[in-house]
Amino acid sequence: MKKIVTLILLSTVVFYACKNDGPSGPDVSDFDRQAILENWADEIIIPAFTSFEKQTSRLDSAGVAFTTEPTMENLKELRSEWEDAYISFQHVSMFEMGRAMELRYRDNLNIYPTDTAEIQQNIEEDSYNLELPSLNNSQGFPALDYLLFGLAESDSDILAHYTSNTNAENYRNYLGDLTSRIDELTSQVLNDWTENYRDEFVQNSANSSNSSVDMMVNDYIYYYEKNLRAGKVGIPAGVFSGTPLSTHVEAYYHGNLSKTLLKEAIDASQNFFQGNHFNSTGKGESLESYLDFLNTMKQGADLSELINNQFLLAKSEAENLDENFSMQVELDNSKMLETYDKLQKNVVLLKVDMLQALNINVDYVDADGD
Repeated sequence: MKKIVTLILLSTVVFYACKNDGPSGPDVSDFDRQAILENWADEIIIPAFTSFEKQTSRLDSAGVAFTTEPTMENLKELRSEWEDAYISFQHVSMFEMGRAMELRYRDNLNIYPTDTAEIQQNIEEDSYNLELPSLNNSQGFPALDYLLFGLAESDSDILAHYTSNTNAENYRNYLGDLTSRIDELTSQVLNDWTENYRDEFVQNSANSSNSSVDMMVNDYIYYYEKNLRAGKVGIPAGVFSGTPLSTHVEAYYHGNLSKTLLKEAIDASQNFFQGNHFNSTGKGESLESYLDFLNTMKQGADLSELINNQFLLAKSEAENLDENFSMQVELDNSKMLETYDKLQKNVVLLKVDMLQALNINVDYVDADGD
């Protein structure tokens, strides 16, 4: 009888071992978590915010130049700086920690579709407080998108809103307040990282739900799932509404920037996963190296390799999209849905398999499943 019981127990262990594709190497606590935090802070996050802050400063300077002298030349320059800043923003949008979390930084800079009726009301009444959360959807890059590209059909008619319109001065003031606020908020976040939060972030290297690693990984996955996968592709494609929403694309009024922003965001997300230094060829400890350290496998393959391959597949699928996502949704939404599917597969790999391997619990509410 003892032999039978022993055989059953051994069979159970063998069966469980065959099922488990999790880490088969060292324990999660054996990894140098402080090293990964130092790489994130010093080589990725702070350099990315430093670069972005320079871009928001140029954006604000272009805003001042245009509101002071609203010419076609200055409008074109402001539009160019807006594009560059929006692209640069894709490299910092995922880092909603420290001061950025307190300010709800991403909500202030990139809620779309923007509320055009609210923008017009703010301009007409010339009375608004952009610090109110209720006005998050009438400021930031999407609001500037409307004010720079969406006020009229022609550039000359758009310019007229800032020169000959009855509320021309109010239009100029509002636009100037928007560029100034983007720059001001970015400076606050960067200063917090360099003067205070960096050391707190790096030193909080324990293996717990309140540690910097656990919180950063959750924020990263939340961004990828909600802002990148859903916001840029899934919502416009109608994945959650059942009906395509062509007006809900990023940079809707510009028309030809949505694809660029998506590709930049995917690149930024993969660079973070790999621990690639911002704007350099260097590389440090990362989620990729953490998984490799743990020898994490899934269906006989390295989990980190599966995640990287899925990033590449998503980028490859995105290449098939039109530069204008609104047109893509209206003319052939199937390509948007295919891109969404490629992005979605990495949600499972990151949010289920990776978190299980790293022994990290999800700390946010999931309303649309995995």
